[in-house]
Parts: sequence; structure tokens; C-alpha cells
Amino acid sequence: MRYDFQDLIDIIARLRGEGGCPWDAEQTHESLKKNMIEEAYEATEAIDSGNGAKMADELGDLLLQIVFHAQIGKEDNAFTIDDVTTAVCEKMIRRHPHVFADVTVENSDEVLANWEEIKKKENGQKSTTESMQSVSRYLPALMRAAKVQSKAAKVGFDWTKPQEALEKVREEADELSAALSDNTNIIEEIGDLLFAAVNVARLAGVDAEEALTAATEKFIRRFSFVENAAQNAGRTLSDMTLEEMDGLWNQSKK
Repeated sequence: MRYDFQDLIDIIARLRGEGGCPWDAEQTHESLKKNMIEEAYEATEAIDSGNGAKMADELGDLLLQIVFHAQIGKEDNAFTIDDVTTAVCEKMIRRHPHVFADVTVENSDEVLANWEEIKKKENGQKSTTESMQSVSRYLPALMRAAKVQSKAAKVGFDWTKPQEALEKVREEADELSAALSDNTNIIEEIGDLLFAAVNVARLAGVDAEEALTAATEKFIRRFSFVENAAQNAGRTLSDMTLEEMDGLWNQSKK
């Protein structure tokens, strides 16, 4: 049996209605916020897997969250799913004047530039600072930093190549070293170092979030090698010295 979008809307309405599910009926916009974030990440992971069935499943979970919020909005007389679809359709039409109006573009860069200008007008933003402030604080910190930096770059406040930004990383590392020695401003200096590292990644055409995720996965793989090697030798990591573990770590790199 196949189901369509309306079926999903009807199912959520029934779950929230009389004789439905107690848990579903108790949910609010606030209680579902974390679910929305988790489902978005799981959908992203499914996309990376390249598995179509998994993608369909996880995108369905994400769509469920949207319909769930729309049902709550309907019950509160705040908005409906039709308001959601209308809003996004109107936005897509406005932001694609080269398709739905008489604007001419030569390439994707011009499309993105138009998109940004239209977005600024929609939000009543008159300065780059206001545009930066509009970047959601709920984004992962590395992603938000890259977006803010990109907005500065659009008005020429940027390095021309990643090597120049790398010098700033070295400068920030020195300042962090001094802060650690003095035990002052450590949080601020760590933040500055991370922000500078994101600049290097952005200028190198690398997504900082993806780079850090890959580095974390690599760390887990190598740590697994160290732990397994220790177990095979009849040892536990807690009984080993740092030098011994470091020796195994160097082996894992090979």
C-alpha cells in the first residue's frame, strides 16, 4: 500500500485527536525541538550513506516533524500546513526571479548573489552587520562561523588565500598559549583560534563541519586500534603509560 502527503497529515491529526496516542497528544513545539534537530542530522547521515531506502526513511522522519508542528499550529489557531507550503512556495518564487520573472543571470554565482540580496530585503536588513546577526545562533558553531565570515567576504573583508588566514591561526595559537600560562581569557582565546581555523577551511573550499567530523571518525578508528592492540597484548589502557599508548597510536597511522 502506498501513502501520500495527505495521509500523513490525517495520521498525525488522528494521533493528536480524541482516542489517539497520549504521548503524541502531549507534545508541544518546545518539546519537539530536539527531535527536529536529531532527525535533520539523521537525514544528513542517510544522504551520505547513498542508500536510497535509508534516505526515504529518514527524510520521512524529518517530514513527520514538520507535519507534527503544523498540526499543533492548527490546533492553536496559529497556522496550518497550507500556511507552511504557501510560505515556502512564495519564497522560492520571489528568490528565483530568473525563473519566475524577467531577471537574467549568467551562472550559479549570480543566482546566489541575487538570493542574498532578496533575502536581505525580505528581512529588512540594511547592513552587513544585520545580515550577520540574522544567521541563526542555533546552527552548529563551525557552520555559523563560516556563514558569518562569508558575509564579511562579500564586502571585501577577507583574505585572498588560505595561507594568509593560516598566519592568523598561528597568531591565535600564540595568544592561547599565553592565556593558558596566565590562566586568563582562555575561553575567549580558544574561540578565536577555532574561528581562525574555520577561516582557513572556508578559503580552502573545505566545509569545517565535515572536516571535523572526518577527523573525529579518524580518531575513533585509531583509538580502536590502540585499544584492540592493548587487549591482544593482555593489557588495559588504564594500566599503560601514555608513552606506550602513543607508540600504539603511531602504529595505527600506518
